[in-house]
Amino acid sequence: MEFSSRPSRPSVSRRVLNRTLIARQLLAERAPLPAAQVVRRLVAMQAQEPNWPYVGLWSRIAEFRQAELTDLYADKNVVRGPLLRGTQHLAAAEDYAWIRPHFQPAPGTELRASYYAAETRGLEPDELASTGRELLAGGQLPRRELGRLLAERYPGRSGYVLAAAVQRMLPIVHPTPNGVWGGWGNRPSVPMALAPVWTGRAMDPTRDVRDLVERYLAAFGPASVADVQAWSGLKRLRAVIEAMPLRVLRDADGRDLYDLPDAELAAEDAPAPVRFLPAFDNAVLGHADRTRILPDEYRRRVLPGNSLVLPTFLVDGFVAGTWSVHPTGLRLTPFAALSADTTDAVMAEATRLCTFAVADPADPVVRDVEILTEG
Repeated sequence: MEFSSRPSRPSVSRRVLNRTLIARQLLAERAPLPAAQVVRRLVAMQAQEPNWPYVGLWSRIAEFRQAELTDLYADKNVVRGPLLRGTQHLAAAEDYAWIRPHFQPAPGTELRASYYAAETRGLEPDELASTGRELLAGGQLPRRELGRLLAERYPGRSGYVLAAAVQRMLPIVHPTPNGVWGGWGNRPSVPMALAPVWTGRAMDPTRDVRDLVERYLAAFGPASVADVQAWSGLKRLRAVIEAMPLRVLRDADGRDLYDLPDAELAAEDAPAPVRFLPAFDNAVLGHADRTRILPDEYRRRVLPGNSLVLPTFLVDGFVAGTWSVHPTGLRLTPFAALSADTTDAVMAEATRLCTFAVADPADPVVRDVEILTEG
């Protein structure tokens, strides 16, 4: 008779994982917390376009107002720039200072990506980074202007690509008014600044990656090694995670999941009210296996390609449809027929979101919510 040497792991169902994620993401009940505290709890929030983090906070915070996040940007307590997975995120300035160094490209690899290769061939990465620091030392520059200055230093090369390379190599943030409600995202004229110059906080490369793993698990756990890596964009974390003093569980497919030793798991029957999530929300993107919140049959409808992740709404804790903003209100596209009671709950939450995201006191147009039906 053969015996497995693998230790027994307590198993957790997909529904427990769902309810635990909903609770840790503050989606089970809006929290009476300041926005700064919620941003830190979530580690970093996707900020591909400026309005989406505001919606993400509205879904999680009781009585949230747009001005609260705008003030955090203006006071430099929150910054926006490339972070997790190389994409635009907002994070507390104190967190950005130690998280960003974990995403610094390894020496010699900075400019190997095909996007940069042709325009940076023959340039030493350290030299280009040094030039970028010099040009940004006095404060912020529009990306277009930084590109122009770099093209002057390195004639015959694309200034736009050189500016993108500098952003990859240096801790760049995008100062206000970029990123605030109603602003624009990554246009060529987006302002660029060195994080230490903009915030007055020195970068801190001494913090261990285990701190990042712990923060992730507090907001997204239990999770597999693949989940942590998918969320962060970092690789080769297995040895780090397996050496940490974490609780180990097993999901329905037999995968090992790691969690903080004292973290609470939610009950399968815990309530999960209707919630609306913005495009790119990390509650949807925060795992390699997203079935704890996004059913496989709906995956392509939420992630249709071209790097798009559509805004979604949750019913019973799981993605049940998408939504979009239009001049006269919101349009909802459920993926399956909704019961009468569920329709009422979805409409009620959508109406509240409509008031937050679309209403304009200076505009007398009546805002409405429309549920589209397929076929």
